Amino acid sequence: MSDWLKYVIPVASAMVLMLAVRTLVVSTHRVTGDALAPLYQDGDLLLVNRCSYGLRIEGRGLLPYSRLLKQPVKRGDVVLFSLPGDSIPGLFIARCAATPGDTVSTAGNTIIVPGLVNCSTMDYYWLEAINKTNPVDSRHLGLIPEKAIIGQVVDVLYHTKSRNTP
Repeated sequence: MSDWLKYVIPVASAMVLMLAVRTLVVSTHRVTGDALAPLYQDGDLLLVNRCSYGLRIEGRGLLPYSRLLKQPVKRGDVVLFSLPGDSIPGLFIARCAATPGDTVSTAGNTIIVPGLVNCSTMDYYWLEAINKTNPVDSRHLGLIPEKAIIGQVVDVLYHTKSRNTP
């Protein structure tokens, strides 16, 4: 075996493994905005478990969307999601307030479970931001389909601001 080849194979293997883990298992995302302040602030770096609800297979037109070893999103989970149909580009985080089978209604800024809007249509969730001033959540977008949910926010890897500042 050539001298250079014994270095290239392990480095290439490590890069492929790192790419697979980052794509399928965990990823990091930076918070932009204040929809979940004070829990998550603008600039925080979040760790997202991409397979917490099962392994996503998007297909990109070649295969139908599916999830292997599918697990339901639980009420109270903070999730990362994208909007269906790319109506607003980007990724968003919100807390799951209602799951399939729940009914919800809103009174001002308060969610009431059970209520009037029915989440029982298959695999739709009511996601709400914590900060009510400028949310991108179900109060404005309606029910969010399960296939738009990318994964569960597990931890904050890096805080950009002190937690004591208002």
